[in-house]
Amino acid sequence: MHGWKICSQSKKTCTSQLLLFCYSLGMYYNPILYADYSDPDVIRVEDDYYMVASSFTYLPGVPILHSKDLIHWHIINYAVRSLPFERYRRPCHGSGTWAPSIRHHDGVFYIVIPLPDEGIMVARSEDIYGEFELNMLTHTKGWIDPCPIWTGEKAYMAFAFAYSRAGKNNVIALIETDKDLTKTIGEYRIIFDGDAVAHTSEGPKIFYKHGYYYVLFPSGGVATGWQSVIRAKDIFGPYEYRVAMHQGNMRVNGPHQGAWVETEDGKNWFIHFQDVYELGRVIHLEPMNFTPDLWPVIGADLNGDGIGEPVPKWREPVPSGPEYSIPMTDDFISPTLSLQWQWQANPEKGNYDIADGKLRLYARKNEEKRENILWYAANALTEIPQSDHFTLTGEFTLNGVENGDMGAFGFIGHSYSYLALYYEDGKYSIRCYKGSVSKITDEGEAEEDLVFSREVKSGRAYLRLELRKDMNYLLSYSLDGEKFEKIRKIFPLRRATWTGAKIALWGANRENLDSPGFLEVSYIR
Repeated sequence: MHGWKICSQSKKTCTSQLLLFCYSLGMYYNPILYADYSDPDVIRVEDDYYMVASSFTYLPGVPILHSKDLIHWHIINYAVRSLPFERYRRPCHGSGTWAPSIRHHDGVFYIVIPLPDEGIMVARSEDIYGEFELNMLTHTKGWIDPCPIWTGEKAYMAFAFAYSRAGKNNVIALIETDKDLTKTIGEYRIIFDGDAVAHTSEGPKIFYKHGYYYVLFPSGGVATGWQSVIRAKDIFGPYEYRVAMHQGNMRVNGPHQGAWVETEDGKNWFIHFQDVYELGRVIHLEPMNFTPDLWPVIGADLNGDGIGEPVPKWREPVPSGPEYSIPMTDDFISPTLSLQWQWQANPEKGNYDIADGKLRLYARKNEEKRENILWYAANALTEIPQSDHFTLTGEFTLNGVENGDMGAFGFIGHSYSYLALYYEDGKYSIRCYKGSVSKITDEGEAEEDLVFSREVKSGRAYLRLELRKDMNYLLSYSLDGEKFEKIRKIFPLRRATWTGAKIALWGANRENLDSPGFLEVSYIR
């Protein structure tokens, strides 16, 4: 930085002073959210910003986040309380709610959500904090990543295709809809074919500005791609193509798929994700500017190639707003489940209760499987990690009744592990299970192995997860809350299907018996 001298103090002291200096200048640092809110879209309504993200099999689905400054965010609602299809009574890993868009038009919030196997769903509400009404706009397998735009008396929807369902993924299409997004009109038209220059083009967001229709979309694949843009004077084209942002010389891989938003002072910003693999897709904020001939450049052209690159830090978009945050801690004081939690399938109220400051998870069997394991569990409660390293400790009490009653705390992904309190023949034990998913389909094919067991005197224990920066984690337990015993294994963190690894709480009967047993969770901290 200009005017800096080499610091002779310790690296830690220098770093602290640099951070203090940058914060005093009103700087922010990327990623703004080290958490898996993938496929973000953002709008501004007056001085409030709202973000939505995909959530796949985890429900309630499509989280709605709020910010005052585009940097600090908190969860305020979900667009989808549950999905109106029978199959989502069980986990459908990789299906469910894919990349949504959010718009505010004529006093109504519209969140347009692709279900890759069922079609395009629209959630609408005049109150962003209220319950959203749902309707299916289309019943089209393989249509994904929809984004509406209203122009004059007409409305249109840009969208893409999922190769796994539609057999193509290089094209962006446009179709007319009615103004309330209840039906489509006519046939779709392809407005961009990226076969030659931009393979795996998807996730379009359409805007009108400077006399052009701009469609911003990611190309090149989640982990290795770039941000594309096309523009035209007429909504159906012909469109011109450019690259608006790529990795360049930066460490931020695959910078794309996001939202163009304008602040009240007329400046432009872009929110996008970066795939960090084990923890999913974390959120970055980039400055966005226009060239003299009105092409957008996202980030900053740091290597002089005429294309934007992600910035590690930048000046704050607006004066700092409330420093919202998304918790991982929960003391279960509220009589309703905190918004940080999502089930692995449609929520069923009978699977839990909250009373007297404790969460009660019932020891349910799996009605559809002979084996009751975490990957298949509709009643597994999950939350998104909010950091690349942390320690989480919980106090647990298992009230066992039938053999196999169990309460678990761990991670869920394609390879996963958890600690469990276990009840059998009137006795309790601490157990550790390791699971692996061998076939990645909606249900998947998974198996679990017991890797540790120790008999204990009661069903009360403290269980701990410790995630390290090297993306390995440790599991430990305590009978008094002070002295913790580590399981003598190091577990590798692994992502789930289209998501990062998630923290999981689970009450179950592992023998798949009907049981009135339950797990009580006093806190997660």
